[in-house]
Parts: sequence; C-alpha cells; structure tokens
Amino acid sequence: MAEERADRIDASTPHIARIYDYWLGGKDNFAADREAAEKVIEATPAVLPGVRANRRFLGRAVRYMADQGVRQFLDLGTGIPASNNTHEVAQAIDPDARVVYVDNDPIVLAHAHALLTSATGTVDYLEADAREVGAILETAAKTLDLSKPVGIMLIAILHCIPDEDDPKGIVDALLDAVPAGSHLAISHPAIDQVPEYSAKAEASLTKSMGMKVTFRRREQVQAFCDGLELVEPGVVPAQEWRPDPDVPEPGTATAMWGAVARKP
Repeated sequence: MAEERADRIDASTPHIARIYDYWLGGKDNFAADREAAEKVIEATPAVLPGVRANRRFLGRAVRYMADQGVRQFLDLGTGIPASNNTHEVAQAIDPDARVVYVDNDPIVLAHAHALLTSATGTVDYLEADAREVGAILETAAKTLDLSKPVGIMLIAILHCIPDEDDPKGIVDALLDAVPAGSHLAISHPAIDQVPEYSAKAEASLTKSMGMKVTFRRREQVQAFCDGLELVEPGVVPAQEWRPDPDVPEPGTATAMWGAVARKP
C-alpha cells in the first residue's frame, strides 16, 4: 500500500499541501514545492506570518465550535499533519470528538496511518478532491452522524477552487447536508489586504502549480457565509478573529481572511 501511494506522488509538480508544509517549517516537501514556496515569499512578505496566523486561527475556531457543543468535524484540505490539528484541538476538549479529514495529495495519505493510530478518539481520512462533495459526504457519514451538528473546516482551501468550479455551490452543498447548530470555519488568502503584493503571490502560485489560484476580497469570502449567522467579529484578518491574549499575533498584514459562521 505504501509503495502504491509513493507511485502516485508527483514530486515534479508543486502541491499546495506540501507548499504549506514548507512554509510551516515541515520536511515533507520536494524541490518543486520549495521553489514554488520561495517564489511566493519573494512576491509578498505577508505569506509567512499569514500561514502561521492561519494555523492559529484553525485552533481558535475549533475551540470555539467545541465550546458551542460541536463534537464532530469535517476538515477539507487538511494538508500534511502539523501541530494543533483539528482532532488534537477538539479531542483535548472532548476525547470522544470525531474528525474526518479530506485531502487529495497522496503524501498526506502516507501520514494518515500514524495520525489515525495516535488519536484518542475517532478519526478517519478520505482521499478526495473538495469538489467531490457527494462522495465526501457519503464516506464521512460512516464516521460522523450528519443528523447532529458538524464543524465544517475550509481552512485555506477555497482559493484552489476557481470561480468556474462554483466554490459557493460546494460550500452550500456541504452545509445542506448538516443540521442547524453546525458551524463553518473559513480562512482564505486575501487579494485586498495588501494588494501591492497579493496579486503577485496569486500569479506566482498559479504559474508554479499549473492551476488557477484565486485570492478573494473580503466581500467574496463573506458571501460564502450567506444564509448563516456570522460569529463576531465577522470576516476579519485571521489574526484578529478572537485572538488569544496570551499568544502574540503578527503586527503586519497577513493577507488572510478568517471567519466562523453558524447554521441557524
């Protein structure tokens, strides 16, 4: 099985999960990923504080949802495991919390066995593209009870889905499958926080990855939450969403929006 996964890993083409791994100081990346990551760093000084602020936002969002009674999480585009994964944060609050991770990079799957066996509660992993909503929900329902509230995590993933692939439709389909009391957490690279840099970073990632990458404006990110109740303070720079007073956040722009919303 490990050999089959290795055969499917394309080390010559950068993948967003491995690029993020490099930005976070990880080792699970290839030369093509590092080259692409460095080009974005050259394009914008906001990228490193942005990905780190994004990671801390994930933890705060999961803790908030858990405090609201959410005990199940569907995390799409989870990426290569790093500290304070969704299941680690959720299961620190309730060891019985259930988490399903979704990613389409075989190298992430290669880490899944250790991740699943180290979890204290129920954790599962699904190899799929975020566009495959029907298949994701069908498989996730084997681990999660979709009749009870679910925390849907879309952390730095929607910029990999261009407008022509209807990212709003994907979000709506996920939310239609879960009941009232469910929550949505979104973080998204911003085109409008530091526009003098962000457009260059967007173009650099698009060229390196050979696929359209779309940074979006605040109002576009807020539109993903239409029909939901935005949790205060709404759509804000990721480091400003309910910051932990004991954890210093960057004083510079992060070019990353963050928001949490509740399904009424």
